[in-house]
Amino acid sequence: MRALPGIVGVAFAVLVTACTSTSTTPAPGPSAPSSGKIQHIVILMQENRSFDNIFAGFPGANTTMQGKCAPAPWCKGSHIIKLHSVDLATGSPNTGTDICHSHACFVTECDPTAQNVCQMAGFDLIRKGQSGQGPPAKTYPYAYVKRSQTKAYWDLAKQYTLADEMFDTETASSFIAHQEVIAGSVELNSDESETDQPDTQPWGCDAYPGTTVPVLKKNKHYGIEDYNGPFPCFKYATIADLMDSKTVSWLYYIDKAFGKNSDFSGCCWNGYRAIHKIFYGPDWKSNMSLPNTSIFADVSGGTLPAVSWVIPTLYDSDHPASGCDGGPWWITKVVNAIGTSKYWNNTAIVLLWDDWGGWYDNAPPTWLTYTRLGFRVPMIVISPYAKPRNISHTHYDYGSILKLIEETFNLGSLGTTDATANSMQDAFDFTQTPNKFTTAPVPHAMKCAREVTNPGGASQVIEHDGGPPG
Repeated sequence: MRALPGIVGVAFAVLVTACTSTSTTPAPGPSAPSSGKIQHIVILMQENRSFDNIFAGFPGANTTMQGKCAPAPWCKGSHIIKLHSVDLATGSPNTGTDICHSHACFVTECDPTAQNVCQMAGFDLIRKGQSGQGPPAKTYPYAYVKRSQTKAYWDLAKQYTLADEMFDTETASSFIAHQEVIAGSVELNSDESETDQPDTQPWGCDAYPGTTVPVLKKNKHYGIEDYNGPFPCFKYATIADLMDSKTVSWLYYIDKAFGKNSDFSGCCWNGYRAIHKIFYGPDWKSNMSLPNTSIFADVSGGTLPAVSWVIPTLYDSDHPASGCDGGPWWITKVVNAIGTSKYWNNTAIVLLWDDWGGWYDNAPPTWLTYTRLGFRVPMIVISPYAKPRNISHTHYDYGSILKLIEETFNLGSLGTTDATANSMQDAFDFTQTPNKFTTAPVPHAMKCAREVTNPGGASQVIEHDGGPPG
């Protein structure tokens, strides 16, 4: 029997409803066009948090405060572990406590039945470290970030639309996620797909000779991993092809990969770095906006493109490996800049986290193919036309974001997961009185939030985490 999307098959799931919020679960049908009311889409990509890790206990959302565990010395009796709180900065700068979130660890945490239904009962069996090279994680992944430190995210979720059925399209870490959000697929051929991340950095067409990306080979149990995969420079189509063909402006805001004022994010979280046509074509010079803070000048100067991706520095990313807490600080600054500008009236901001980071989540994903779906991640839709105080229970994946871009700008379809994913139009009401923007207080952050990862810091992160944080 196949698990239904987002329907929790465990008795301990907590479902509470707030009287001040609404929720949407639309019936299948044609999407409602924005009729030109949305002219700008800004995608804010944060790092490595499951839905429950950020929003456990959020009123009206599918969350839980406890999780199933596999029998072990630390998991006895009822085999239920209560979620504990953790700081957003898990450790000190460059030495944060990361947990495994490779494809292999996904399978362990999923704990699939013979019918490929995730039992979500193996989160205590993984190890710490990006690829699981550290000590056993035991009960550590069963955690939520202290609510005082995620207040900025909760405030946005309370004001606009929070999606509690957003699933990562694939079953691995950041390299794959940053491909999904521009291409909708990491399929290499009918029998193989990319997974995990390249074995050295940078992650892209300028990788060192001999660099490879692991692949999954088709198999009824979430694939077989093969580490002798291709060089990380791919020729599949991306949403940039559709935008370029219709002259829809776009920019990818990110820091430099090398040299002075470069950041770890530039070499590893730029999805277009691994796309041959982009990296070796004119878009690489014209559409990569360096540093990521250039978005502030574009917003204030009236040159914001139709579609933007905004990639944080490592320290502002929420990534556990960074040991910094700059994420809410960074997101608040970007959202405030757009919200107080002339662009607010016609912009949709999509805030999401690229993968689950190994953290516990209670909602089992549906098994669609040997590579997907992955675990649930948080997503908030922020716009004057986002349904206010709303929780969307519609089943989304990264193809839904591509579909939103395609529908808004009449681009046609890439024909990947965008063609099968649910539309995000139900998160909007284009007939409502537009939401007025209220400037949010900028949260306190550690000093590292104002910095980039210098080469020494990046090396320290990689050495401590057992590889580049994905």
